[in-house]
Amino acid sequence: MILTTTDTIEDHSIKNYLGIVTGVDVSMPKTTLTFNMEKYYESYENKINLVKEEAFQKLKDNASKLGANAVVGIGIDVETLPSSGIIVVSVTGTAVTVV
Repeated sequence: MILTTTDTIEDHSIKNYLGIVTGVDVSMPKTTLTFNMEKYYESYENKINLVKEEAFQKLKDNASKLGANAVVGIGIDVETLPSSGIIVVSVTGTAVTVV
């Protein structure tokens, strides 16, 4: 499946627009007490990347259910709630078929 933030795909022609698809993932990382802030931030960054990958997988699954072979115009929203540590990633785009 082709995923892109642009509205077109070079060397491909969009044949059908199948609708807007979204992938959302939410996670609350386990926190450990540490005095090393560098390790804390590195761990938090890794968790955000994992949540983002899960959201993209859900986006691809939802697009596949519509019969799409690509998603164009992808937008990514990452929100963190510092007080609770919750990470929310939402990925949205337009499911299409291309040739």
